[in-house]
Amino acid sequence: MHNEKLTSTICEHMQKQFESGNINNDNLVQIIEHIGGLLNLQTISDYAKENSMSYNGVKKFRNVINLFGVKFVIDNL
Repeated sequence: MHNEKLTSTICEHMQKQFESGNINNDNLVQIIEHIGGLLNLQTISDYAKENSMSYNGVKKFRNVINLFGVKFVIDNL
């Protein structure tokens, strides 16, 4: 439960900062890129190529999420 509250607090803070003009679209893109790096976020195709795996193998046996209508692999372990 604590993690959900923390996530909500962070999201609310970012929204307030955006609405007040303290952060802009470029800043949000930088944040998304940073978080993508923490997650080691890659498209299924890129992940498959980098790890010499088949697309279907990645899809079946890796942590795949749908984000903005695109399927990504999270591999940050």
